[in-house]
Order: sequence, then structure tokens, then C-alpha cells
Amino acid sequence: MSFLLMYLLLGAGVGVLAGLLGIGGGLTLVAALAWLLPRQGVPADAAMHAALASSLASIVLTAASSARAHHRRGSVLWPTVAWMVPGVLLGGWLGSGLAIALEDGVLRWCVAGYCFVIAAQMLLSRAAAGGVDARVPRGPGYTLAGAGIGMVSAIVGIGGGSLTVPLLVWRGVAPVRAVGTSSACGIFIGLGSALGYALQAPAGALPLPGAVGYVYLPAAVGVAITSMLAAPFGARLAHAISGPALQRVFAGFLLLVGSAFAYSALR
Repeated sequence: MSFLLMYLLLGAGVGVLAGLLGIGGGLTLVAALAWLLPRQGVPADAAMHAALASSLASIVLTAASSARAHHRRGSVLWPTVAWMVPGVLLGGWLGSGLAIALEDGVLRWCVAGYCFVIAAQMLLSRAAAGGVDARVPRGPGYTLAGAGIGMVSAIVGIGGGSLTVPLLVWRGVAPVRAVGTSSACGIFIGLGSALGYALQAPAGALPLPGAVGYVYLPAAVGVAITSMLAAPFGARLAHAISGPALQRVFAGFLLLVGSAFAYSALR
């Protein structure tokens, strides 16, 4: 199977997760890319940096497709997005700069730990309440929160849904609107972070055609093509089904992903 076909198939799965749960797609993508990219000639000591950077670059388009689908259903709180965008852009840039300075093994532990935390959150949390549909969080506090979310997201290669969604639900937003709003924020998390990995990387970071800094464009674009098509399907599912059982299954998957990263970091 060609690498391009593998990226296309991977993108389809990531897109569904992005639209359905608002979380998890980026973690799945980072794990897959960390395994695939060395087989394409990415140096082992740059594999995690390239996986994170390429994941975040693809998230820009995946999140845009998911946000568009949620917007058509009235599920994106754009005033909240506007307050969070400056923070997530800055946080993404700063977080990617920090990640570039970290060694491959340290990044693997960061992703492993994050997988374990999110899996525990999904397993232990009760089903989210319906929220208050009229609630539209806004204010400078959300800009500050966005900076933290952007920084963490850049270091572990995600669109920030596993942080943004719980924050908004806690502040009274209905879960499906929290997912839609998180998808819109994910566009700017991916943008700020990917630019950071591209422009702050050392010269010749990836000695491959199609690489810009640590962003490997063939992987990012291949994943993005099918994830954009699949994200609206995930968004439709989010509006149609209850997610507790699916969350438990996915939490188990994240535990496996985290264990795999922890094992690779120990080798």
C-alpha cells in the first residue's frame, strides 16, 4: 500500500473523530505519523517533531471542514471563538517553539501522558448536561485560556478539543455547541502551531522534498483531503447519537496509544 493511500485512509478516520467527538483525532494522527514518517526517510530523532507538525498542519483544514458543518447547524459560538483566537494563535506559536527545543523522547512522554489524562477524563466523567443554549462565553479570560490551550495543543499535536470542549461545557454551553465552537478554534490552533513548526525549525530539519521546517506537506495534505470530506459525517453523527459508549471505547484506544508512546520512549 502506497504512503499516499495510507495518508488518505488515515485522514478519513481522523475527520470522523474530529466531527463526532471534537477530540482524539489529533492524538490518533500523531501516533500514526510517528510510525509512518520514519519509513519515508524522516530521521528517527525528528520523527516526533515531524508527526506533531504535520498533524497540526492537516488540522487547519480538518477543523475548517468540521466547523463549517457545525456552523450550518448553528452550533458555533462565533463571539466565543473571536475572544479565544488571539490566545490560541499565540499559544500555538509559543508551544511549537518549546516543542522544537525538546528531544524526541521527551515529546513521546508528553503525548503519552496526555493520552492517559484524556482517557481517564473520558472514563471517569459523567455524561455532560444539556447546557444552557443561550450561554455565549466571552471576555479576556477566554483569550488567556486560549493561550494555554494553544500551547498544550502545539506540544501534543492536537486541535485542542479535549481542552476547549470541557471548558465550554463547564461554562454552561450545550455539548454539541461546545464541539462546534472547539472545531472553529482548532483552525487557529493548527495555523499558529504549524507556522511555528515551519518557521522556527532549524535549517534542513527534514531532508525530504516537500518539507517546510518540520511540516511534511505530502502527509499533511494527504490526510487533510479525506479528513475534510469525512468531518461533516462525524458532525452529523454528533447531532444524531449519544456518545457515552463511544467515549468509553475511544478512551480504551487512547490508553493503548499512550502505552505505545511510553514504550517507545523507554526504548
